Amino acid sequence: MKAMVRNLLTVAASALLAYGLHAVQVADLGRDGVSVKIDAEPETVDLARDFFVTVTVTAPKGVEARLPDLRDRFDGFGVAEDFQEEPVTEGDGATTVVSRWRLVPLPAARRYRLAPFAIAGFATAPVVFASPAARDPVTGDMEISPKRDLPPLSWKLVGWLALILAGAVAVLWLLWITAQKVQEKIRVHRLSPIQRALYELHKLIEKGLPGRGFYKDFYVELTMVVRRYIQRQHGVKAPHLTTEEFLRAAQDSPFFTREAVAELRQFLESADMVKFAGVEATPAMADAATDRARDYLTADSAQNRDDSFRFHSEREGS
Repeated sequence: MKAMVRNLLTVAASALLAYGLHAVQVADLGRDGVSVKIDAEPETVDLARDFFVTVTVTAPKGVEARLPDLRDRFDGFGVAEDFQEEPVTEGDGATTVVSRWRLVPLPAARRYRLAPFAIAGFATAPVVFASPAARDPVTGDMEISPKRDLPPLSWKLVGWLALILAGAVAVLWLLWITAQKVQEKIRVHRLSPIQRALYELHKLIEKGLPGRGFYKDFYVELTMVVRRYIQRQHGVKAPHLTTEEFLRAAQDSPFFTREAVAELRQFLESADMVKFAGVEATPAMADAATDRARDYLTADSAQNRDDSFRFHSEREGS
């Protein structure tokens, strides 16, 4: 999976380079540790083509980097489209937000600029974009001169490539998760009855239900672990019987000794008191029930192996 993701990133990067997307920093309006960078292309405002502006805000840890709506802050332009990326948190806790704008220069405008806007508790300086009709900014404004043209609709292409790449990664991740779950189910299905029962008991303990106060749910699942083991090991449909029905079936079965039936009766009836009679359990009671279930499973499995060994020895002796 990692190799496939790496290949997708390489393809996306190659496509972007081939398309000529090289944004150039042209102004930094930040202060107090907050960086506010303005990238703009082409070099001068041209009425015959779209104008692209990228605003990148990077705020240190603990400072909110939220861009306001800049739609009404562009003087001399009509807004064709905008695209704001999801905030990215760096390893040092700094947060970066990027907003991209495709603007249409208006022929009757006296000047083209980005008016001041508030960010992280301060107001930025205004930025005047160079144009053939108005080269001199108003006193205090900052004139900027980008160095390279950006092809029309290029940022839209970036957005689509990013969405496609994110979708491909998400699909690959879901496929990998699904494959892992299927493999786990196959592996568990191939376990012996005692191995599968101990695995289910381990997964139940990992849930930590008693620690969260879900005692009834814990006892329901704990008794089902034992009942499913009995069904797989001895063929008694324990999960579908009531406690009394199961105990009667166990008494009539050659696979259960009198001691085993008595042990199962104590285990199941004490669990029923919590599940149905409203008895309040405690962590100590849950631990004791877990130990009792584990002891029964291991003892029954050992007895089953001894019986099997004795059966085969008698056959070989005869």
